Amino acid sequence: MDRMSRHVDVVVVGAGASGIGAAIKLAEDNFDFLVLEKGDRVGGTWRDNTYPGCACDVPSALYSYSFAPNPEWTRAFAGQAEIFAYLRGVAKRFDIEKYVRFGVEVHAARYDAESGHWQIETSVGLYTANVLISAAGPWHEPKIPPIVGKDTFTGQVFHSARWNHDYDLTGKRVAVVGSGASAVQFVPEIAKKVAALHLYQRTAQWVLPKPDHFVPEAERAVMRTFPWAQRALRSAEYAGLEAFGLGFRKPWILEQVQKIGSWHLARAVRDPALRAKLTPDYTLGCKRLLMSNVYYPALVRKNVEVHAAEVTRIEGNRVHASDGTITEVDALVFGTGFHLLDMPMAKRVFDSRGVSLADKWKGSPQAYLGTTAPGYPNFFLLLGPSLGTGHSSAFSILEAQLAYVMDGLRKMRTHDLATVDVRPEVMAAYFAEVQAAVGRTVYLRGGCMSYYLDENGKNTFNWPWSTRDLERRIKDFDLDAYDVTRVRRARIGAESCDVSVERRVS
Repeated sequence: MDRMSRHVDVVVVGAGASGIGAAIKLAEDNFDFLVLEKGDRVGGTWRDNTYPGCACDVPSALYSYSFAPNPEWTRAFAGQAEIFAYLRGVAKRFDIEKYVRFGVEVHAARYDAESGHWQIETSVGLYTANVLISAAGPWHEPKIPPIVGKDTFTGQVFHSARWNHDYDLTGKRVAVVGSGASAVQFVPEIAKKVAALHLYQRTAQWVLPKPDHFVPEAERAVMRTFPWAQRALRSAEYAGLEAFGLGFRKPWILEQVQKIGSWHLARAVRDPALRAKLTPDYTLGCKRLLMSNVYYPALVRKNVEVHAAEVTRIEGNRVHASDGTITEVDALVFGTGFHLLDMPMAKRVFDSRGVSLADKWKGSPQAYLGTTAPGYPNFFLLLGPSLGTGHSSAFSILEAQLAYVMDGLRKMRTHDLATVDVRPEVMAAYFAEVQAAVGRTVYLRGGCMSYYLDENGKNTFNWPWSTRDLERRIKDFDLDAYDVTRVRRARIGAESCDVSVERRVS
């Protein structure tokens, strides 16, 4: 394919884990496609997040593509460097970088009903495609709270996902805003070197022991020599997490599991006052599940102070908090997560009338099976709304979605379909079903406010059933759920496509 070609059957946005997986599957089926990636390398969130201590909280054998197992994991829970290397290795092994256009940022994607194409405006000009796949991912754009006076801060400021490695924290006074998954990992690392660390925690987190360990060479040799052993390990880890996941649907189970969290906290933190600050008042699993063996010990260091408060304003190098404290610091580090439910890509995707996906959603993201949205033909969203789980691997969700998308594309090619557009009534029924089911889970019954809730107070992040159910349901592309248009001559997979409508199936 001509590297300068600007029209293809399929454009994939993003070359992280989702984009790499999509590219592999598209290449296997001989689709004409390109991947547009604004960075200079593949890897997505595992390329961007390089903060100290960055690691996965899903077992390594499960946090990988099932079709590309890695026998070389050196830890039971892999660190960022190994995961990044794994993704780059998979991209090289399947030779997908030849399809990637690096340094190309997508500014807007508009569906043109007349041509039947997606018009994709980028930093290097216009691309057009019959099909658009968003693989930008939910852990993409850092979220920094709008603290009054933040711009007046006189020291260093950065988000954990944009870590400033050129700034040496040794001997510095540091304020960390946020106590979620990233902070639980980087706080123990920087606490060893800073003069003072002030952790601002709006809500206490449940932190369980992390069953992590070094994987010796002998075990890795077994994995290399006997692929069945690695498959068995993956299956065992999958089964274990699925058993644990039952608790998210039956909160009383997690109420028992959280006793482990209480024991873990009590063992590490002897001071009653500090322990009270760190004790959550909601059920385990209501917020994202965290694991660490070093977080609590870091918080009892003499140079660390936990503020059970939020930052209210900043004046120069002074941080004001809701507990009345005023603290002078040299650096401000945000561990405040990402734009998950207000994903930036939704503001850049427009239907034929010029309405963005974000405006259509009105604060509550909705996609049929987490993948398609009414009024946006031939648009597929990977790791979309209501697919997140509190216990399983994103790769399991991704592979289920890829099977669904590829089945849809193959059916488009086989049946000479120009467009597929999920029916609004199908979307409405699915959304109502998900909302009813998620209302019975710990995500909504656990007594907390979490990033799982959108701006309208609805949980539009979590899948309320098992991962096995997800894989069964998001598998076959059911054309009966879609309005479709047919073409007379060309089919998806050809270099050009006549989008004239033969008939409309409703």
